[in-house]
Amino acid sequence: MNYSRRSMLKITAATAAMLAAGLKLDGAEMPNQEKKIPIGLQLYSVRQVAEKDLPAVIQAVGKMGYQGVEFAGYYGWDKKAADLRKLLDDNNLKCCGTHTGLDTLTGDNYKRTVELHKTLGNKFLIVPYLDPSNFKTVEACKKLAATFNDLAAKAKADGMRVGYHAHAGDFKKIEGDATAWDTFFGNTAAEVVMQLDIGNSMDGGGDPYAILKKFPGRAGTIHLKEHGGKPGAPIGEGDVRWNEIFELCEKPGGTEWYIVEHESDPKTPLESVAKCIANLRKMGK
Repeated sequence: MNYSRRSMLKITAATAAMLAAGLKLDGAEMPNQEKKIPIGLQLYSVRQVAEKDLPAVIQAVGKMGYQGVEFAGYYGWDKKAADLRKLLDDNNLKCCGTHTGLDTLTGDNYKRTVELHKTLGNKFLIVPYLDPSNFKTVEACKKLAATFNDLAAKAKADGMRVGYHAHAGDFKKIEGDATAWDTFFGNTAAEVVMQLDIGNSMDGGGDPYAILKKFPGRAGTIHLKEHGGKPGAPIGEGDVRWNEIFELCEKPGGTEWYIVEHESDPKTPLESVAKCIANLRKMGK
């Protein structure tokens, strides 16, 4: 897929128009735009175009109405952090998190990671994936939890928060009725961010509603991803009971950012994430 800057700008205009159209509900007034929790986009959703022209993608995302972006790679822009911050500022976007490997939070890498994200104005350092061997037994989960507790305590002193992002396999039972997810977060301190991914958890047989109730205040950021519906269904067009998710996030959840992740449409990723936020606006978010 090869997008030129001209075609990217056309996509920007088209997605902005889609969003504007989506805000009208059968001729009714637009819903109240005062949001308790701002909405960001995980840029992995649009990685196919971001790697070709990140500035054009950032501009498009800002025009769609997103308020922040979560990184999953920087496409070389981490070497010029001040310019990356300016790119976000120029498009009225905040950095609402990053997906960063566990190795970037240890040793000498830790300082570089913190410095980058202080420049970007971000405090959420989320580990996106770990080898499944870390979750095979209760003992392994507890050992990993101790590692994250130490990292979270260190990061707290620097004004940062460390967390872990959900995958479907995390919700399998490992010993008796215990799941890896419950065992891991049941042994982590409150400072460790539980970045639940709604779609991933349901794909793995997890119950995101029960999880949010079980771990109040832990979902500092949360991934909004649809489950069910037609293939590639955007948020709001599947089986997730979104109103219940929002209520749990906005009351006991301690959620600071809703983050859209829609990774099932590689052909038209920008159009798909525009549809996601348009649907969220229809829900009053």
